[in-house]
Amino acid sequence: MMETLTSSFTTEGYWELFSLVRNSVITAGVLGLMGGLIGVFIMLRRTALVVHGIAEISFAGAALALLIGVDVVAGSALGAVAASVLIGVLSLKDRDTSAVTGVLMPFGLGLGILFLSLYQGRSANKFGLLTGQIVGVDDVQTQTLVTGAMVISIVLLLIWRPLMFASVDPQLARARGVHVNLLSMVFMVLLGIAVAMSVQVVGALLVLALLVVPAAAALKVTVRPYLAVLLSMLFALISSVGGIMLAITGTVPISPYITTISFVIYVICVLLGRGGRNRRRRSAAVLTSWPLTA
Repeated sequence: MMETLTSSFTTEGYWELFSLVRNSVITAGVLGLMGGLIGVFIMLRRTALVVHGIAEISFAGAALALLIGVDVVAGSALGAVAASVLIGVLSLKDRDTSAVTGVLMPFGLGLGILFLSLYQGRSANKFGLLTGQIVGVDDVQTQTLVTGAMVISIVLLLIWRPLMFASVDPQLARARGVHVNLLSMVFMVLLGIAVAMSVQVVGALLVLALLVVPAAAALKVTVRPYLAVLLSMLFALISSVGGIMLAITGTVPISPYITTISFVIYVICVLLGRGGRNRRRRSAAVLTSWPLTA
């Protein structure tokens, strides 16, 4: 098995191949930066499971679009936004995001499997919905994904302070007059769009590697808001672009490279973070000051 895997790698004609996937590298880089930015809020709001739930509904939307012959990216986006809004609304009522997500996840995955089983087209299209197909993006898709990522990043920066406050201490933020519920719904919509775009890179099954793992790694080594965001964006950029750079050397899909790089970065950060016991003792005090110092 190892011999088969290593024999698939080759550097012959590497830069010619790289020129063919230049759009993919640009798109992956921008999506990685966006994922690193929104990932910090995902971790602070403890909504990592929500990301996976939205991804599975996004997968169902994409599978339905594939079945009826319409744009798969649009179907994925509609499914993701619908799921994020539904989870957001239901969570406002019972305050249990994990339970709501746990109910919707199997439903979305079941629908996706049903739609794919009815689809009679190329099997590669089915596989791409689960593992991503960023290497094949064209100019129009690149422009759409890059524009969407930039819009999400700009909106997050505009609502940075109140969203950070509401994420760290929602009760105190509500007492200070922050519109916590409105911010939560805005964030969920942004998250839905971000998940739909990230699914194009790593697929519905592995989207956590781009939106959650880099931020989780960054928060293992620092509690400073700006540094955590910058490290998260850097880790996501390395994972996404590095995954493509490695993927074009062989026949293995891009997703295992991205997930492996993300995991290695996380392990390194965990090991580095263990030496900072004093930093963890100060973490609670620093985190509560984020809305005031960020």
